Amino acid sequence: MSTQNIPVYIQIHNKIKKEIENGKWKVGDRLPSERELAQLFGVSRMTLRQAIQNLADEGILDRKIGSGTYVANKKVQEKMSGTTSFTAIMLSQNRQPSSKTISFYEANPSSSESEKLQLKEGETILRMERIRYADDVPICFEVASIPYYLVTDFSKAEISQSLYQVLEEKGGHVLGKANQTISAMLASEQISEYLAIKRGEAILRLRQVSYLLNGKPFEYVRTQYVGSRFEFYLEK
Repeated sequence: MSTQNIPVYIQIHNKIKKEIENGKWKVGDRLPSERELAQLFGVSRMTLRQAIQNLADEGILDRKIGSGTYVANKKVQEKMSGTTSFTAIMLSQNRQPSSKTISFYEANPSSSESEKLQLKEGETILRMERIRYADDVPICFEVASIPYYLVTDFSKAEISQSLYQVLEEKGGHVLGKANQTISAMLASEQISEYLAIKRGEAILRLRQVSYLLNGKPFEYVRTQYVGSRFEFYLEK
């Protein structure tokens, strides 16, 4: 795929991820400062910071306030099963779900998005950023990436209100399993503004790839939950 139409921060994301995979930086290594990396890639610090934040949201990098950015250690994983629909969870607890859409657009995927969604060369995604609420209280910030061909027949309102419901009821798809990873992190300045919390407050990060019953991935989502307002539990 040509890089001409890929946003610069995604190109930098892909380059850093590739360099980590090739061993330039190993687990635990501290990356150069944002200023040094911005100079290295010939971009503004704001653009560089966006690429770094995406890698941190994916669990590839670990940003430590006052210390720097490091290649993240692989976390111990607890197997979970089933798709996690925010709307369904809230309704099951007699709470009213709602969302505020921050961005909603067709885009070329990053290398991580292509890998997670098993996309072919040239395929695009719908990238959607939302703040999710329960009874008007912000619970989480979510970035969802969806193969664009799956949602071309649906409106923005339908997709942003409940993707799972529209895929099942209007798309005729049957939802299957989901692979989920949960870890702890501290809220960045932007996330703290979105979720009405203090910068550096504890949040839970969920990374989830959801599949249709036929095994095709239909969503790669990165969600940051306010630790004091949401908890996960496992049923064994």
